[in-house]
Amino acid sequence: MTAYALKLSPYLFVRPGELRHAEWSEFDLEWQEPLWRIPEEKMKMGEQYVVPLAGQAVVLLRELKSITGRGRYVFPSLRSESRPMSDNTVNAALRRLGYTNEEMTGHGFRSLASTCLNEQGYHPDLIELQLAHAERNQVRAAYNKANRLPERRKMMEAWADYLDGLRAGANVVPFKRMAG
Repeated sequence: MTAYALKLSPYLFVRPGELRHAEWSEFDLEWQEPLWRIPEEKMKMGEQYVVPLAGQAVVLLRELKSITGRGRYVFPSLRSESRPMSDNTVNAALRRLGYTNEEMTGHGFRSLASTCLNEQGYHPDLIELQLAHAERNQVRAAYNKANRLPERRKMMEAWADYLDGLRAGANVVPFKRMAG
């Protein structure tokens, strides 16, 4: 389960607590456009959040479902299936892999994705939406409720392909800049 959490973290770049508290009932893996709907009570900003799932994330989640899918949690605790995985599990695994706290943390996948996607020319609003960051401009936040899901889905698919290229050691070509 820890290996799956590490594999999914860069594809999803959600907060570590959101990942480890994920429940199977929140996922729609069979829909043409798979989604993870994180309920408002689990979100830092107190609003439901929708994560578009790239094909690579769906493959991993389907594999994991064959292991933990009978229970509530995607990542159950080793001690009790009624609780989620420990908040130290991903960071401890990164330490065992040789990364220091300064080099990488579970939360660091968010920074990595944000930095790379910004460098690739994606619109900062799309990236901030995908990170589930609140709009700092209160007037804009009050009026703009767009979630730009189709654009975010394209970005997440391109991001997953980019990660796969890096893992394969390919000469990765930068993302094509999206309009907007």
